[in-house]
Amino acid sequence: MNKTELIEHVAKTADISKASASRALEAAIGGIAESLKSGEPITLVGFGSFYVGKRAARSGRNPRTGATINIEAAKVPKFRAGKGLKDAIN
Repeated sequence: MNKTELIEHVAKTADISKASASRALEAAIGGIAESLKSGEPITLVGFGSFYVGKRAARSGRNPRTGATINIEAAKVPKFRAGKGLKDAIN
């Protein structure tokens, strides 16, 4: 399912227009991104948790030339599925 299909599903399920569903989805994604940017985790009970993880600096290889390059440390968004989501899948 892509973003457009998700918007259509939300609009149909919630009985709202696609434009309203699109704005709601954009607002939710924006809120999650802002919270993670400030370092705050997001917990949606029954669904899961979004949080910021840290990736250490490391060395890598340029696949084209084979040269060794240094990859800087980075913050990365992570997701941990909740029990409700895991149970819904299994």
